[in-house]
Amino acid sequence: MFKITHKSNKSRAGILRTRTGEYETPFFMPVATKAAAKYLDVNELGEINTSAIISNAFLLYLKPGLDVIKKHKGIHNFMNWKKCIFTDSGGFQVLSLNNFKDKFSDNGLKFKSPFDGSLHELTPKKVMEIEEAIGSDVAMCLDQMPLYNSSREQVEQATRRTHLFAEQCVKYHKDSKQLLFGIAQGGTFPDLRAESSKFISSLPFDGIALGGLAVGEPLEKMKEMIKISIENMPEEKPKYLMGVGSPKEIIEAVEQGVDIFDSVWPTRNARHGSLLTSEGELDIGKSIHKTSLLPVDKNCNCKVCKNYTRAYLHHLHKANEPLGNKLLTYHNLFFMQTLMQKLRKAIKDSKFEELKQEYGGF
Repeated sequence: MFKITHKSNKSRAGILRTRTGEYETPFFMPVATKAAAKYLDVNELGEINTSAIISNAFLLYLKPGLDVIKKHKGIHNFMNWKKCIFTDSGGFQVLSLNNFKDKFSDNGLKFKSPFDGSLHELTPKKVMEIEEAIGSDVAMCLDQMPLYNSSREQVEQATRRTHLFAEQCVKYHKDSKQLLFGIAQGGTFPDLRAESSKFISSLPFDGIALGGLAVGEPLEKMKEMIKISIENMPEEKPKYLMGVGSPKEIIEAVEQGVDIFDSVWPTRNARHGSLLTSEGELDIGKSIHKTSLLPVDKNCNCKVCKNYTRAYLHHLHKANEPLGNKLLTYHNLFFMQTLMQKLRKAIKDSKFEELKQEYGGF
């Protein structure tokens, strides 16, 4: 399922093999929560060399519903995306609904639909049935993510439940063509991180995710938890750092041996006018760009930088034109996929340090 092809110290390049093909790692997944990346269609995702996306099983189960996806014979046909698709269980999304933080139990979690208020229960068995029906390449286990600054007692409980859910997901997962990834938790407690990483690694998962990070903790604390986690995971399994998407964080995580990433960070920043460039972040909303004939980034080959000036993009952003969100999103995701290509090449060429210096502006 996964083969490491090159190493440069702890960083590595590899191949993840799924039901839809082989994909080079490390890679970054744009978030397509409801089977759609915000403002971009699947052809545009292909243009920027996206190899994988992540959708949310919980929300797809609610809308459009599994019956609709089954009629299409799976999510790939439903959204006309033929490459890799991960599906998250939805535990984090339920947690983010502030009225339902305390609905986890050892059986799973109960919640009200954000669409119509109907009552639902997600158990490990139910989550596996949903993700198998959706037909993603990679299914993520149900887990309980403790919030940052939770007490040790709360983190211990969430980690225990995550382990319980993981065992049951392994038991109920039946689709041999769908990879199953476990999720290690532990908050920012080093001993709990190590314990959870070891436990999840002991189960027959195809890959292992580092959950509960990039949720408000300081960067140095996140780096410490990544280090502890990976030290307690088998080298041969792919490592997935959930929810991390800034260039600086990705580079530092790849340096420690992480292979897979996802985040709304690049697209959310784009909608707020923050653009990624070879010299760092650029705020297209600033008045200095109102009359500028420069591209966003002279070193970028995306169609936005080739065809539009900063002045035009500034105008679209200030006027709240939907086209502005589309173009800014396209540029930021192009930047991210170009970064991942450069990372893979730097690892293969043993030039990781040079690449890290190149992106020092972040």
